[in-house]
Amino acid sequence: MNENKKPWLFYALLTTIFWGVWGAFIEIPEKAGFPATLGYVVWVLTMIPVAIVALINIKWKLNKDFKSIVLGLTIGLFGAGGQLLLFEALTDGPAYIVFPFIGLYPVLTIILSVLFLREKAAKRQWFGIVIAMIAALVLSYQKPSGITSSNNIWLIISVGVFICWGLQNFVLKFANNTMKAESIFFYEMAGALLLIPVAFFMTDFSQEINRSFSGPCLAAIIHVLNSIGALTFVYAIRHGKAIVVVPMLGITPKLITIVLSLIIYSLIPGVFLVAGIILAIIAILLMLE
Repeated sequence: MNENKKPWLFYALLTTIFWGVWGAFIEIPEKAGFPATLGYVVWVLTMIPVAIVALINIKWKLNKDFKSIVLGLTIGLFGAGGQLLLFEALTDGPAYIVFPFIGLYPVLTIILSVLFLREKAAKRQWFGIVIAMIAALVLSYQKPSGITSSNNIWLIISVGVFICWGLQNFVLKFANNTMKAESIFFYEMAGALLLIPVAFFMTDFSQEINRSFSGPCLAAIIHVLNSIGALTFVYAIRHGKAIVVVPMLGITPKLITIVLSLIIYSLIPGVFLVAGIILAIIAILLMLE
């Protein structure tokens, strides 16, 4: 393996593990009565110690120029804003449509990276990227709940999430050309912090909220995995091509989440899920150089 291929693969693996484990356990505090919107607040707060460790790693030499601040905050606002929009989309929209559609956001990142960053990939990798998008659709699928909305605002909001996350990863790759990865993560955290009031506004405080250990404390333990994964993701993007890293990390964490969930809840995967796993594995092998 060439030296220049090691860093992104290593960080992609770390991101897969952190995000995959996070995905398997994140529903626990929510099912215990701790709202996802407050879970967002906890998640942002867990980014702070991770950002501090990252800054220590570069001896507090933060990029402080105007361009870096704007790029970093933009990344944070796109990512966090997309998450909050997702909460809203799921309020009225059917999850079996919302999740597969949003799962295709790497397509936007790929298009922008090819057009503006001039990224290229081998034919084999392009084939893997296409299969990865198909796998993302399959793995994101959920059974229809039978609940329909009286309006289609959820669809517009879902498009907003798609755009936010697709743009976030493009800007993240673009920023890595001039900024330290640690600085990017710091400003990403700052951008997410700015949206905490929005998360509070979206929370229904008329409902009973679990304030015991199984609520905010457990959420913090779980969300810190996501925060660490967010930092390693910045490193993966820094050393790899966005057109490969983004679609790959759109499916690999889901594999870990699915396997852990099947073990935790003693479930037997259906044919549809098995097909998605097989497609994801094929895509990963094709995208690896």
